[in-house]
Amino acid sequence: MKRFFLNAALALALVGTTVACKGDKKNETEAGEAQTEVAASEAAAKYKVDTAASSLMWMGSKPTGKHNGTVAIESGVLNVENGTIQSGTFIIDMTTIESTDLEGDMKNNLDAHLRGTVEGKEGDFFNVQKYPNAAFSVTGVTEKDGKTYVQGNLQIKEKKNNIEFPVTTTMNGDTMTLESEPFTIDRTKWDVNYGSKSVFDNLGDKWVSDDMEITVKLVANKA
Repeated sequence: MKRFFLNAALALALVGTTVACKGDKKNETEAGEAQTEVAASEAAAKYKVDTAASSLMWMGSKPTGKHNGTVAIESGVLNVENGTIQSGTFIIDMTTIESTDLEGDMKNNLDAHLRGTVEGKEGDFFNVQKYPNAAFSVTGVTEKDGKTYVQGNLQIKEKKNNIEFPVTTTMNGDTMTLESEPFTIDRTKWDVNYGSKSVFDNLGDKWVSDDMEITVKLVANKA
């Protein structure tokens, strides 16, 4: 997957869009045990992810506000059969995680804390020197309630859990675009525990929401 500085006022930024109020959670998904990842079938066509056109967006929250930002997609392949994703994997470059709502020292301090490049705070969030990548691998695709859901194993740090989220896919010639709806996960399932009320006591109003809401866009071209 898997996030403060000064008086911890910006400790809320973590990968994924987080929502502080339970009723505001979007497409909340339960983290389950990792499942067998789907192998590409012989009939599937390979689509290589265009990393420059693809993105992962996040926003984090605490009682008094929110931050948002991006993480770059490093690489990825989607295997497509009869216009439907059959399998695939994409790699997330955690060293690129950054906030997009801040500037100057505030941005630099927050980004460094998220990445774990602040001495003594390496493990607070993503510790990118030790865990430079996260990954998502498809384990299934289903239709329900009129929507398409992708199931897959999300690995952040040393934790791998199975999640699902709703997506829309479109084909334009030899290009496939996958866009997820915003979806919410519990970051502590990937040992991203900083400021979590479910992990630590006596945080007062310095807690950070466990909920992480993520939005993914993948643009992939036929190889």
